[in-house]
Amino acid sequence: MKEKNQLFKKDIKVINMGLEIFTDSLKNQKVEVVQMDWKPPAGGNKKLADLLKKMR
Repeated sequence: MKEKNQLFKKDIKVINMGLEIFTDSLKNQKVEVVQMDWKPPAGGNKKLADLLKKMR
């Protein structure tokens, strides 16, 4: 349990790959955060993503 308690005494650093509003919220709380501009391959279209995999 001591290890878990020590975790909350350290600065938090976050990489966000989701909604930018989450990044904004963390920045407002003075948390170090990086926003990744990530989207699923082929816009999330599984058929198109499978076709792209075959091209590799």
